[in-house]
Amino acid sequence: MKHVERYSGFLLGAAILVLGPKLLSSDMLFFRLIMGVAFGYTLSRGYTGFAGSVNRAYRTGSTRLMRTMMMMFFITTLLSTAFLFNADAASYDLWVNPINLGLLLGGILFGFGMTFSSCCASGVLTDLVTALPRGLITLVFFCLGVFIGFPVQNSASWITKSWFTTEVGSKLYGGVYLPDLFAFDGLGGYLGALLFTGLLCGIVIWLSYRYENYRKQNGTYTGHFGEKIQDMEVAESLENPADEAGWYDRLFVKAWSLRKAAVILAILFTLLMGVTKAGWGASTPYGLWFGQFLMLFGIDASSLAEFTLMPEGAFSTPFFEHPISTQNFGIMLGTIFFLLTSGTFTKVAKSELKITPKQAFFFAVGGLLMGFGTRLSNGCNVGALFTPIANYSLSGWIFLVVLVAGGVLGNTVAKKLEL
Repeated sequence: MKHVERYSGFLLGAAILVLGPKLLSSDMLFFRLIMGVAFGYTLSRGYTGFAGSVNRAYRTGSTRLMRTMMMMFFITTLLSTAFLFNADAASYDLWVNPINLGLLLGGILFGFGMTFSSCCASGVLTDLVTALPRGLITLVFFCLGVFIGFPVQNSASWITKSWFTTEVGSKLYGGVYLPDLFAFDGLGGYLGALLFTGLLCGIVIWLSYRYENYRKQNGTYTGHFGEKIQDMEVAESLENPADEAGWYDRLFVKAWSLRKAAVILAILFTLLMGVTKAGWGASTPYGLWFGQFLMLFGIDASSLAEFTLMPEGAFSTPFFEHPISTQNFGIMLGTIFFLLTSGTFTKVAKSELKITPKQAFFFAVGGLLMGFGTRLSNGCNVGALFTPIANYSLSGWIFLVVLVAGGVLGNTVAKKLEL
């Protein structure tokens, strides 16, 4: 069975490379597809995801993923500086999001919701493959949450206007662009902004270590099973580096360490930004998909545009003509490719097929809260956290704080409800 899956995986990879350029209408859309595949493959093989940074810490005491994310944020910010230094920052689609009540409420709602569904906007795409019932229910209600959040996002001043702004930030989305605060440093503000970013990453890492040590001292630290698998497989590779029989496993099967996955994600993000002049986003198309689903029942694009205050073309654009939708589809393909080539597709796909009605209800609530929360905060874990931080936006760090707060609150409620 493993051999069949592995052959199928390579056939899928060949189909993506051969059919992608023929079926997609532009080179840029094919690039988006390939980037999605790379993101999905890395997230799956690295046992990583943004939601896990909070959930793992609360449930197991392990803060390794949170600490690794800080390393990834700093590396990505450093690499992004290669494009931004001595360039017109306003020529890039930098996500310098506004700092306002919407950011705070949206971050709390998103953090709360991701504890019920154990995923985020990008993670739900991998979960459609690895945990279909949970992933599908979460995605459907995530789409609904984004859709009903569109009119609020597009009309409420407490979402669109920022309490604080800077010169370059005002030319983008109205937020605080950190290099503006350090314009005196002799390098256009980028040296000071990068050092400040490093300081914030260091503070989060220090706090994470303290929390993890506290859990260990209290005897409540259990560690995360995925991290244990990674440690075991990395150790085996180091002990048997010349094991010829295991060359395939080393190339295609064994889990990547969190650090390796983080470095690869940082490189992929930088490549995406260099080519598209924009960061990584995922959640906005979910609301468009919900609208396009409604169009199957006779609702026209103009009516959807009138309700959501979105452009009519956003709903009339075919799925594979939309760059982020194509990229999101690639994330699912990347997950399938990893599971097939590693020979674990059947095993993993069957692992979470059974859910209870109670679980289904809370997956739906989690998806709805996350989807609606993204409209208040103008993004998800990639659109309001990762990309803004890599784009030198202060909003990303504020979102991190309220996201963690929402995650702690959600996990506390979930624990009491015995989810």
